[in-house]
Parts: sequence; C-alpha cells; structure tokens
Amino acid sequence: MTKFLFFIDELSTWVGKSFAWLILVLTLGVTYEVFVRYVLRAPTTWAFDISYISYGAMFLMAGAYTLSRNGHVRADVVYRLWSPRTQAKMDLVLYILFFLPAIAALMYSGFNYAQMSVRFREVSIFSPAGVPVFPLKALIPITGFLLFLQGIAEIIRCVLCIRTGQWPQRLHDVEETESVVIREHQAAEQEKGKGAGA
Repeated sequence: MTKFLFFIDELSTWVGKSFAWLILVLTLGVTYEVFVRYVLRAPTTWAFDISYISYGAMFLMAGAYTLSRNGHVRADVVYRLWSPRTQAKMDLVLYILFFLPAIAALMYSGFNYAQMSVRFREVSIFSPAGVPVFPLKALIPITGFLLFLQGIAEIIRCVLCIRTGQWPQRLHDVEETESVVIREHQAAEQEKGKGAGA
C-alpha cells in the first residue's frame, strides 16, 4: 500500500515541480514588460496574458502537489490537539462529504469548459495579440483528475491511520522553517533533560 501511496505522491510531485518552472516565464515576462513600458515607453500587447496564463497554470498544477505534502491551509487550532485517529476520522469525513464531490464537479464542469475552449481555439480577449488561452483551460480537468488521485491517496492514509493509530509516512522534499526550528528546539530540550538526569 505504501508503494501505491508513494507512486501517487511522486506523480503529484513531478507535475507540481515541472509546472513550478513557469515562475521563470512569469518573472521574465513581467520584468521585460516593466522595462519596455517604463524605460522604452513601448508596452507590449501580450505581457498581461502571459503573466496570468503562467500564474494560472502554475497555481492549477500545484494543487495535488500541495495536497501530497499536507500543505494546504488548515484551521488547526483544535485539530492539532487531537489524537492521530481522531484527526484521521475527521479528515475522512471531510474528504468524503466535501472534497470528492467538489473535485467531481471540477472535473465534470472543467471538462465541458475546456472542451468548448479547445474546440474554438479560444484566444485572450484582453489584448489584440490574440494569445491562446485554450491550453490553460485544458488544464482544468487535468487538475481535477490529479487532485482526485491525490485525494484517494489521502483517504487511504486516513483509513490506515484509523487502523494503526499513526499517520503513514509521506514523501518530504521541503519543510517550513518553523517546523525545522521546532524540531531542533525539541531535540535540544531532550538533550538537556538527558544531561540533567545523568
């Protein structure tokens, strides 16, 4: 089961990190636009479109990656005080009642929306440059599918935690600085306790 969970996590990671490179496109596009607009006094007709398309694609395709790292914002004032089993039960209920129906709606509506956009080869209405936006809209149902897969992995994690009382292992590649500092502080406190007891 762990191999299956890690496979989905790795897929989400690969997609998320691949699309993260769009930050370079976004940065270069905005930098170029600022330079030509304010220094050369010759603004482009395409910079706005490129910026929202790049950011939109990056945002869409990072959702499953963030979910795989348990990184979405959570109001955990009470949640963090619960036992892992209680956390897993709450998560399982929320995934079934809210997450899965919302993702199903995203895939269904997103597919119809993307299909129409691709069929008409939709272009941006915000500039005369005619920048294609149908590739961005085609990402909507793909995002839904990736989130659905990652959601299934998270539901399996909940079931395993309910059975064992501990959360299954996750892939980790980045960590918030706060988590690192807390862990180092706890290790230092344990070392002090061992030194005082000796």
